[in-house]
This record gives sequence, structure tokens and C-alpha cells, in this order.
Amino acid sequence: MIPVVSVENMRKSDAHTIKNFISSKELMYNAGKSVFENVDWKEPVAIVCGNGNNAGDGYVVAQFLHDAHIACDIVLLSEKFSDDGLYYFNICKEKNIKVIIWNGQIDLSRYKMIVDCIYGTGFQGTVNGSAREVIESINKSGAYIVSIDINSGLNGDTGIADLCVHSDITLSIGGFKTGHFLNMAKDVMKQKCNCDINIRPIERTYNLIESKDLHELFSGRKNFSNKGTYGYIALIGGSKEYSGAIRLAYMSCAAMRAGAGVVKIALPNSLCHYVIPSILESILYPISDKDGELEFVHDEISKLINGVKVIAFGMGIGVSQETFKILEYIIFNYEGTLIIDADGLTLLSQFDVNRLKEAKCKFVLTPHLKEFSRLTGDSVNEILSAPISKVEEYAKLTNSIVLLKGPTSIITDGHITYLVDAGCAGMATAGSGDVLSGIVAAICASSVDLPFAVAAAAYVNGKAGEFAQEKYGSISMIARDTIESIPNVIKQLGECD
Repeated sequence: MIPVVSVENMRKSDAHTIKNFISSKELMYNAGKSVFENVDWKEPVAIVCGNGNNAGDGYVVAQFLHDAHIACDIVLLSEKFSDDGLYYFNICKEKNIKVIIWNGQIDLSRYKMIVDCIYGTGFQGTVNGSAREVIESINKSGAYIVSIDINSGLNGDTGIADLCVHSDITLSIGGFKTGHFLNMAKDVMKQKCNCDINIRPIERTYNLIESKDLHELFSGRKNFSNKGTYGYIALIGGSKEYSGAIRLAYMSCAAMRAGAGVVKIALPNSLCHYVIPSILESILYPISDKDGELEFVHDEISKLINGVKVIAFGMGIGVSQETFKILEYIIFNYEGTLIIDADGLTLLSQFDVNRLKEAKCKFVLTPHLKEFSRLTGDSVNEILSAPISKVEEYAKLTNSIVLLKGPTSIITDGHITYLVDAGCAGMATAGSGDVLSGIVAAICASSVDLPFAVAAAAYVNGKAGEFAQEKYGSISMIARDTIESIPNVIKQLGECD
């Protein structure tokens, strides 16, 4: 796993390193040197600098370029410098590196490469004035863009920007920050790489999942095993809306492909004929309904959840008093793992949070941003401003594992937090969430470490989506394409060392 930190954690860690191990000037030199060594340079190069330490890293890069006889110019937004930055800027002047003051008239398109060191990870707010002009010019230049530490204008914690540099490569300094992954990050960074300059985090980090972390989980099965070894799971959902039944079929197929031993599909009796043509390996469990809407019948639900290791609840189930009763019964009588998605999350938002602490089951919640907003009562903007802390707080409050779906998904039980950046734009299509829930159910059924299992499921889902997008393109792929790609991903993970 790759450690990922908040901006504040990195600030403290940076200060701790400078106080105890190395001077700030040496650290800046090491940062610039590492950037220089990690890029295949093509001249001429423009190094566009603001007035902070991020600019100082750029001045060090300029020295290395000059010494390697690679033509470069320094473009200054203003003649303001940090103390360390000024030290290295003066060395650049001694080496007669050309310095240009930005005046809005400079043609950046004449450069093959542009190094972006305008703002660092501490930037917040909106970009204005000359900085806005130069960022817009950088993005229009057609040059290969190298951003140092983070794309100027992008929030280092949230990955959100009013306007920011769009980079070909972003070279983080010391360690990845959450803003390298969350929200808009994937849309503004084509590639990212970390420059390790021996700054070690002094506070808790988040964990970015890598393929090698999942090898043991998918390394194969023993011959001396059976379907029960890998878990019985139940999928409960569906309503008179035809799509609800088909979504359950999608989930079932995704769960089987992800390794479930046995899958029961529980849905309104009157809708069973819709699902039968779509499934072969799963077991149908009809539930009493009225006009296609589920009804709570104690004995049916009690029998359904008996002996089942994992339940996924809510897909296309509808929001009614009867479905609320079903969820209520499961929460306070079932002792396995309960995954709640879609309509189930809307029903859950009607429960008193304090009452949920009496639940017998273990919760896994898989909301997207708007569903999470309904659960917490926070606005979407409030969540976007502090996504990890908001998810961690809610997980602790409800004693649950929360998977907040997004370009990079956040998975946490409130104590350990995983980030999964696998996935692609083509997954923004109907049914993708249902596929994820099926995978989560399957992997949780055969795992002891639930938070890690949920993160593993998110990774499998994202990588399967990437496979599908490569085959069909981001516009044409659909949810079933992701399902078809699950075996390829799991096979690769099992073989990965």
C-alpha cells in the first residue's frame, strides 16, 4: 500500500524533518534534484514560478537543466520570494539563466515543456489575477506540462479547483496528498509520480491500495473445499420497476464472478419471471408482495437470513413502510454482514443514528455523494470540502464501514482508511453501483478483515471497469461489460507477486 497524507500532516512532517534531520535549503535542493531526475526533458523549457517554496523547487530544477545544457527560462509572476527560494533564485542569476517577468504577453506555446511551480499544496480558494492568466496560458500552450508537488490551483486535500493547471505528469514531493486522487484529480493529471526525499509522516496516513496488496486474497482455492467454504450470500431488492429485478440479476452475476459460493436472489414473487431468463447459477427466493411491492412477512425474512453470511439490501427495492420493516428486522436480528445500497440507504437515513448502535449485524454502506449527503445531513459541498474526515466521522458514529463512491473511492471504519483510485469515466452508467455491491458481498463473504475486503472489492470493480473501457470506450461501455471483465482482474491479481 502507498501512504497518502493530508496537507497538514505533510506540513508537520516537513517541519519535523527540517528540525531534526536536514536543513530546509537541503530539502528544497533534494526536491528539485528528484524532479529533474524523474522527467525526460526536451528543450526549450519554461519554469513558471510563483513566490513560495514551490517556486524554490523550480529554481533548483532550472540549475540542473542549465548544468545539463538544456535550454530553460524562468518565468516569474512577481519578484517575491521565500527565504530558501531567494537563495536558489540568486544562484540561477549567477548562472545567467534567463528570467522573464510575466506580463500577459508571453507566448508559452514556443516551449516544448513547461514546469508548473506557481502554487503548492497549501493553496486554497480561487485563482485570480496574473496567476489565472498564466494558468490559462499554460493549459492552452500545447506543451508537455510538469507540475511540481501538485497542479497549481488544485486543493491539496480535496482535489477540487475553480481553475488549475492540467498536467501531463505531476511529481509529488515527499509523499502523495489526498488531493492527488480525490474528485477532479484524475481529470487534470495524466500521470503522477512521487519524489521520495525522506520525509516520513508523523501522523496517521491513508492507504492507497495496489494490486500486489490483493495477491493473497485471490491466489486460488483449495481442492478440499466446497461452495459453503466461500459463503452463502443473499441479495434482497426489486420492486414493480422492471429495472429493480434486472439490477439484482446483475448483482448476482457480479457476485458469482467475484467468488461467492452461493447467491440467493430475494425479490417480489410477482417479478420472478423477469429474472429467471437472466440467471442460471443463483437461487431464487420469492417474497410476498402486493402489486410488485415487497411486504414484510416475518417467517419469510427470518428463513431467508438464516445461515447467510452476507446480505446485500436495497437495490430497486423501493421506499415504503414495508421495506422499512424488512430492513429494521434484518438490522436488529441478523448477525452477519449487511451491505446497504441504493433505496436501502434512503431507508437507513430514516433511522435514529443512536438506535443503529444496537444493531446485531455489521454494516457496510456503499453510498455515492448524494446518498451520503442524505445519510449525514451535510450538503454535498460540505462533504466535498472534507470528504475523508466526513466519511470517517460517520463510520465511527454508526459503527459501520463506509465506501463513498467516487473517482477515487474512500473506504473506512473510522480508524483505518483506504483509498482506491481504480476505475474510469465509463463506469458513470446505470447499474455500475449494483455491480460493485455484488462484488463487495462476494469478497466480504470469504474474508475476515472487512474494511480491507471492501477496499479489495472496490479495486476489483474499478479495474474491471478499466478493462471494459479499454474494450468498448468510455461512452459505449455498460455495467454488464464490467461484470464480464471481473475474471480477468481476479486472475491477474492471483498471479501478481
